[in-house]
Amino acid sequence: MPRTPDHLKMRPFYGFFHYLASLVHSMWFRGEVVGTENFPAEGPFLIASNHASHLDPPMVGSQIAKQMRFFARKSLWDNRLLAWWLDRVETISVERDSGDIGAIKKVLQALKEDRAVVLFPEGTRSPDGHLQKAKAGVGLMACKTGVPVVPCRVYGSFAAYGKGAKVPRFGTPITIVFGEPIPARDYDDPAAGKARYETAAQRIMDRIAALPEPHYAVI
Repeated sequence: MPRTPDHLKMRPFYGFFHYLASLVHSMWFRGEVVGTENFPAEGPFLIASNHASHLDPPMVGSQIAKQMRFFARKSLWDNRLLAWWLDRVETISVERDSGDIGAIKKVLQALKEDRAVVLFPEGTRSPDGHLQKAKAGVGLMACKTGVPVVPCRVYGSFAAYGKGAKVPRFGTPITIVFGEPIPARDYDDPAAGKARYETAAQRIMDRIAALPEPHYAVI
């Protein structure tokens, strides 16, 4: 990835691991990366991606020339060393299956600081690599922020290092596809009442599901 002014705005600790993740992808999991031109040139935004592997956050984040913030389940902070690292890369802890007000406030603050945020609508890794139903939490986050959501689909990460795998399968291509930003008017329906956040989450997940894996003719 060519260097951009946004790279210079990254904090050094984050920038080092951003570079490292990009290097790991290009050396051992090199696949296609499509749609990076869809990132909004100005203003805050969210990225919503499918989730099938521990590799997804670093692989997705390394394609974005901007300091990102990610979510991780709160229990990961029980490990002191891991907690230190997660804090240093500005990860947001969240209680699963709850309307975590603290997490929402951190997302709003991150967007205010020009930090785009990566969300995984499925909430946890897919057990089989197939797309899972979206959790209402991502709809809540999106509706509360009202910013564009860039859908992202990762192909190949389950085969590379899916749930239950002991070690990564180096050499397995991981392809990352970014779609056009979804404006708030297309995912948020205030008239949906109690189903508002669930509806928003499903609309976002539908956009992720619609992103095709690129195939190129062999000449």
